[in-house]
Amino acid sequence: MSRPRFEVAQIVRIAGNQFRKRYRSALTWPQVKVLNAITRCRTPALGGHRKRCERCGHDTLLYHSCRNRHCPKCQTQARNSWVEKRQQELLPVGYFHLVFSLPHQLVPLIWQNKRVLYRLLFHASAAALTQVAAQPRYLGAQTGFLSILHTWGQTLGRHPHIHCVVPGGGPSPEHDRWVHPARSDFLLPVKKLSAVYRTQFLDGLAKAFADKTLVFFGECQQLAQPERFGRFIDDLRNRDWIVYAKPPFGGPEHVLQYLARYTHRVAISNHRIVNVTSDEVTFRWKDYRHNSRPRTMTLAIDEFLRRFLHHVLPKGFPRIRYFGWMANRNRAGMLDLCRRLLGHMPTPEPDSESQNPVPESCPLCRGVLRVVERFIPFYLAIVQPKSPVLDST
Repeated sequence: MSRPRFEVAQIVRIAGNQFRKRYRSALTWPQVKVLNAITRCRTPALGGHRKRCERCGHDTLLYHSCRNRHCPKCQTQARNSWVEKRQQELLPVGYFHLVFSLPHQLVPLIWQNKRVLYRLLFHASAAALTQVAAQPRYLGAQTGFLSILHTWGQTLGRHPHIHCVVPGGGPSPEHDRWVHPARSDFLLPVKKLSAVYRTQFLDGLAKAFADKTLVFFGECQQLAQPERFGRFIDDLRNRDWIVYAKPPFGGPEHVLQYLARYTHRVAISNHRIVNVTSDEVTFRWKDYRHNSRPRTMTLAIDEFLRRFLHHVLPKGFPRIRYFGWMANRNRAGMLDLCRRLLGHMPTPEPDSESQNPVPESCPLCRGVLRVVERFIPFYLAIVQPKSPVLDST
């Protein structure tokens, strides 16, 4: 893929300082950290190193990345490492993709209670999948899956939803056989999933209100009254909650291709940005209501940054989680059981020699590049003591 002409980093460098001053009282510390990290990413501010080809002497100067999970340029290494680990865990079955979304009436409340309600969104969708899959009339098996939180739509609007990647079938309750779905293109009924998901989420929401773990500001302030909150929940119970089942992936190789481009996404990639000026940002988006028709949108530069920062997650909040028999405490033993039930031997541990990184090659002669010089970040250079030579002068 060719290098993008415009980047989010350029937008932050153009308008970031003015944006910070204008919205200082509204910005959270994690949002400020994201702006600072993207500004410094792959610049001398973070240090770097120089590599030289052992064969032709060609020099390559590389600046360090910020590694912030919201930076569009810093997801490749984390994504590749994560996918490599998941490759050892895939089963020789078809995989399904389900999406759990929320009524738009909940969005303002969620944005004021991100940590509490994002967590509830994970657990409500997971409970719906595990409960429905366990019922004999639907699957009658113990399921395991990974869930991925996305909080944005194509136009950077607020659209929290959960993507679940689910293997086709699961171990029977007695752990003596693998239960396959009745059809290769159908896993579980979405209407049943939707009903259970709605109940789980609203019961958890009512409990959070009773435990006084929710906060209410601005347009949500009236919901702090128990009567209004009760009517709010009753209205949500009468609405349809959307659970969307996408076509199955097929074999494990298709799952890896999907995960490689999907799990470590940020709100917008650099390749979607069409034009940047001192006042406006233009980017591409897909209009899913009209057969994914490609369109462009132009926003004021402050509005673009505001929408982008809406999707900064709370500090330390994991956006990829595992449930059922794929939960961290169960995964190793249950994967071996699943492979035995499917007639496959457990996956051997990766060879330690294969974990050694392959030396980077020169773009000119394909020789080996070696690090010959390192540059420390500017803030370390400031605090480091002076050398004796400098002191003597």
